[in-house]
Amino acid sequence: MEQLYEILEGVRADVDFRNGNQKLIDDAVLDSFDIIAIVGEINEAFDVEISVEELLPENFNSPEAMMELIKKLQEEE
Repeated sequence: MEQLYEILEGVRADVDFRNGNQKLIDDAVLDSFDIIAIVGEINEAFDVEISVEELLPENFNSPEAMMELIKKLQEEE
């Protein structure tokens, strides 16, 4: 999880991803460019491939949701 926080903070240093009270997509904290950057970093760091079908708001609304997606993708390999 720490590695994911580092990725998120690297993309948007101005956001406190650790407080857990905000919905990153629903509250417009992250935009599409942020998501593209985050997906690229996650793919590389966790050795997974996030497909277009997985680019859903619920998968990126919180760091916990992103971690669940990463775990799911790692289990599929």
